[in-house]
Parts: sequence; C-alpha cells; structure tokens
Amino acid sequence: MSEPATLTAPRVAFPPNWGTRIGLLALVLYVAYASSILELTGARFIQGLSNGQRFLARMFPPNVAADKLQLLVHGMTESLQIAVLATAFGVGLSLVLGLAAARNLSPAPLAWSARAFIALCRSFHPVIVAILFVKAVGFGALAGMLALVVASLGFLSKLLAEAVEEMQMSQVEAVRATGAPFLSVVVMGVLPQVMVRFIGFCAYQLDSNLRNSALVGLVGGGGIGATLFTAFQRFDYDFVLTIVLAIIAIVMVGEVISGFMRRLFQ
Repeated sequence: MSEPATLTAPRVAFPPNWGTRIGLLALVLYVAYASSILELTGARFIQGLSNGQRFLARMFPPNVAADKLQLLVHGMTESLQIAVLATAFGVGLSLVLGLAAARNLSPAPLAWSARAFIALCRSFHPVIVAILFVKAVGFGALAGMLALVVASLGFLSKLLAEAVEEMQMSQVEAVRATGAPFLSVVVMGVLPQVMVRFIGFCAYQLDSNLRNSALVGLVGGGGIGATLFTAFQRFDYDFVLTIVLAIIAIVMVGEVISGFMRRLFQ
C-alpha cells in the first residue's frame, strides 16, 4: 500500500508584512500626537482663510507708483548682482573643492577633509548663514553674497565630486601615462567628462541664488529682500504684491536662461 500524502498548509500569495503595518500605525499615531501638540485645528484653519482673504484684498491692485518702482528696480538690480557674483565665486571655488573631494583623484586625508567641509556648508540654510555674515561684516550686499557663496559651495562641490567619482578612469590613466602634470590631467582627462553636467549644475545654482537672494535680504543681506521686509513693516501690501510679481518674473527669466545654457553646452 502507498503511504498517505503529506498534508501541507496552503501558501499565502501575499503574506502580511507586519513590520510595515506597525511602522505605518506608529506614523499615524505620531502625526495625530504632533497635530494635537502644535494645535493644528480646523477652527484655526478656517479663521486663517478669512484672515488670508482680507490680506489678499489689501494687496490688489499692485502699487506701480514711480517712487515704488524706483525702489523695486534698485532692489532687483542689487539682487541680480548678488546672485551673479555669488554664482561666479561659488563655481570657481567649487571646481577646486569638488576635485579635492573626489576619492578617485585625491589622497584619502584630503578627500575626507574636503567632504567634511562640504558637509559643513550644506548643514545650514542660507538664511542662517546670512545672519552670521550680517553679524560679521554688517548689513548689505556683501553679507548676502557671502551666504550664497557658501550655499553654492555646498551644492556644486558635492555634485561635482560625485560626477568625478562616476567617470571613466581610462581617459585619466591615458593622460597620466604621457607624464602630464596633475593640472593637465584635470584639464584633458577629467573636465571633458564632467563639464556638461557641471554646466547644468551651475545653471541650476544661478537660478537657486536668484531665489535665495530675496531670502537673505530679509535678514539684512541686501537686495530685494530688504525692500520686501521694509514694505511688510510699513503695511504696504500692494507694494509687496508688486515685489512678489517681480521676483516671479525674474525667476522665470532665470529658468529660461539656465535652460538655454544647458542646451548650448550640450
């Protein structure tokens, strides 16, 4: 006689993932707890809608008086200068710092030291850095420009170092085999492989600096942000709308220019 077939438990096609379920439940509970602590209630939201409606009503129509437009043009010009100068200095310094942080080009102590400095530059928001520079060098465009240089260093150096580490080393080794010095190796073996991506990073950073130039001005870093802060203090909400529309227009123009730069170098 044949032995009876062994009975096996039916297999579940999609077994429950209890770790994920418990994690999602903990997240929901924490969101509910944080909402209660921060007093995120529906009544406050409804009241905020009515306050926002009154605020928007005071903003229209935009103030385009001659004296206001003069202040606007002065502030926007200063913001553009801050953004362009910060990007230019940031690009030059990021080339050096990014190459130093690449572990396939630099010795380990130099690479890790450069990466630690890049992490430090990325640790703080440009507004916080601008406050520190305002305390150090005083109010004005210099503090705003230095803050955006630090922000540019943190962004561009990190991406450049990653691009260099992802490149093909065969071209670099071929240049080294000719006995070329390190600078020639960088110019002939490294930059041709990463320059197109780096130009795209620089174009994005210019666009980002245009936006952040308004933020650093709110804390005394010069530019249109200082004009915007003054308008808020004087309750000139119609002029605030004019400034906001001008910032949006400048950012859109900067986006078009950055896209043109990427297509040009590609």
